[in-house]
Amino acid sequence: MIPANMTKFYINGAWVDPISTNRMGVENPATEEIVAEVALGNQADADAAIMAARAAFDAWTVTPLADRIALVQRILDEYNARYEDFAQVMSTEMGAPIEWARGAQAWAGQVHIESTIKAAKEMQWEYMRGDTRIVHEGVGVCALITPWNWPMNQIACKVAPALIAGCTMVLKPSEIAPMSGVLFAEVCHAAGVPAGVFNLVNGTGPEVGARMSSHPEVDMVSFTGSTRAGIAIAAAAAPTVKRVAQELGGKSPNIILPTADLAAAVKAGVEGCFGNTGQSCDAPTRMLVHRSQHDAALVHAREAAEAVVVGDPRDTATTMGPLVSKMHFDKVQGLIAKAIDEGTELVCGGVGRPVGVNRGWFVRPTIFGNVTNDMTIAREEIFGPVLAILPYDDIDHAVTIANDTPYGLAAFIAGPVEEAKPIARRLRAGTVNLNYPAWDTFAPFGGYKQSGNGREYADWAIHDFCEVKGIVGWGA
Repeated sequence: MIPANMTKFYINGAWVDPISTNRMGVENPATEEIVAEVALGNQADADAAIMAARAAFDAWTVTPLADRIALVQRILDEYNARYEDFAQVMSTEMGAPIEWARGAQAWAGQVHIESTIKAAKEMQWEYMRGDTRIVHEGVGVCALITPWNWPMNQIACKVAPALIAGCTMVLKPSEIAPMSGVLFAEVCHAAGVPAGVFNLVNGTGPEVGARMSSHPEVDMVSFTGSTRAGIAIAAAAAPTVKRVAQELGGKSPNIILPTADLAAAVKAGVEGCFGNTGQSCDAPTRMLVHRSQHDAALVHAREAAEAVVVGDPRDTATTMGPLVSKMHFDKVQGLIAKAIDEGTELVCGGVGRPVGVNRGWFVRPTIFGNVTNDMTIAREEIFGPVLAILPYDDIDHAVTIANDTPYGLAAFIAGPVEEAKPIARRLRAGTVNLNYPAWDTFAPFGGYKQSGNGREYADWAIHDFCEVKGIVGWGA
């Protein structure tokens, strides 16, 4: 299923022909076949969308909150009506196994819109403090730049709260996986989003993303992607003092306590690392186990890796699809090779495609043991199904290793909850997960250090898209 408007942009309430004539093929990474063509905009295309959003802002931001919430509810209804289309599109453009595309990728967009609506209804938008009225209102025109690895998760996490806050926006999805973004724009149009409130322009980061980040009529940039790109966006936004919210890279530690059920904790940790073919910024990619349990952990980890079914994303038995592109495949292969060169213990996997696979950007689920935290495999975000297992001597040592990273997006602890709680307080990460809990779409999501700033999900995201105004003397 290919969306009909891949070579158009959605600007000011209509599908329009781009000013730019640039086009790019959209590859199915499981087959290496070009399945669609997407238009790539230029600065003039970005300008047109931004000015449409600017023209629509004054009317939209004073639209009653109940009406803004009702619009997002209609978007949710349209999304649900096309739920299977979203699953099929994401399975095609990023190689997600179809059951994962349905149960995680498409579901994430749905659940985040639901959570944002619920949070908006419960949020205290205005209140009195003494004689001053405290008011939350939309920050303005927002540039929303989203990644390819969780397309609808990140689009929903930005568009829904921005709309409810009273912002207007321009969305630039990743040009690597753009079909789901075009489909979402079709959903917004069908839901009756007012002209100019939501706009979509496809394009590259250096061209469209850079223009959106620097444009004087943009009040806020919300970006999810690599730390490298986030630095460039922050620099582009600085001269006009925009608000910049960023969810960036991660290298999340997973501390398995000596008192944990080792087999169960290692299995769950491997599955968490390998989910979405390892292409998640908060994946638990550094597993920390007590030195006395290290060798046993390697056995359990290998068993978990051997249970992974790598194959055709269309097959419901497949649990791991390909990486998203050749460029990314080559990067992951290089990091696996470097880990071997640095003397790590290769537990399973390694360089090359899985046995019997001769096309598609499939990789072998890979685990390394006896890793030290100064090795490349422990320092750099690999963004593939590659797990590093590091031994620690005691809890203080584990915490030191866990925090010894430029990132701070997520962390994991497995073991008795009362034992884990004080350790969780010591970890420098925006989210600490105890015993692999269910996904909480009302918890704040964002990072410390070079993992970004700001928080997403539910009311946390709404606040990020709001200015706070004090009207002094209101109650005098």
